[in-house]
Amino acid sequence: MQEEKILQLKELVDHSDNIVFFGGAGVSTESGIPDFRSTDGLYHQQYDYPPETILSHTFYRRKPEEFFRFYRNKMLVLDAKPNAAHRKLAQWEQEGRLKAVITQNIDGLHQAAGSKKVLELHGSVLRNYCERCHRFYDARYILESKGVPHCECGGPIKPDVVLYEEGLDMGIMQEAISFISQADVLIIGGTSLVVYPAAGLIDYYRGHKLVLVNKTPTPRDNMADLVVPGSIGEIFAAL
Repeated sequence: MQEEKILQLKELVDHSDNIVFFGGAGVSTESGIPDFRSTDGLYHQQYDYPPETILSHTFYRRKPEEFFRFYRNKMLVLDAKPNAAHRKLAQWEQEGRLKAVITQNIDGLHQAAGSKKVLELHGSVLRNYCERCHRFYDARYILESKGVPHCECGGPIKPDVVLYEEGLDMGIMQEAISFISQADVLIIGGTSLVVYPAAGLIDYYRGHKLVLVNKTPTPRDNMADLVVPGSIGEIFAAL
């Protein structure tokens, strides 16, 4: 049954030059990046707050030391490598099939695999800015700093990631809407489609080739033209 669905997906891809991919945490977990929503037992021994609280704008302002302790431990996985899904998407773009990758992930793995048109809805851990003078710092600087990282000018350095309570970049959202609304094939992978406003992007798709690839069912499975359950890395490796 799954082989048949993979063949159907391959056929859709082979006959399109206007594919858009929209991905979530499941694309990165297969590269060893933890999904902080599924917290392990160790997590509860180390932190007094749930991840959604720590990764909020309020918490960042009130308890920056605790924020950066969590951020360094859980969000900066700098030795992660792109997996088969990242590589396949980059290949499709090179072949002229894929127009854009829209991602909720903040790890930069799509770019590391060679993708050029990547819309990062939630920012990137690879970019960090001084809140005072706006000087740029890379992720390695944050990882190797202690406590709250500071710029040479003395200002605090903030990761360029969208925290809870912060709004998404409307320019990036508009570009994502534009790509999705014009797409021939829309492939959604590695996301449970429950985090808004990003999950609402699916509503802008106007075509009839909506593909969902996820390990578990999503609330939108009944809308899809093709649902391929399973590991996105394994499925994309077979395409």
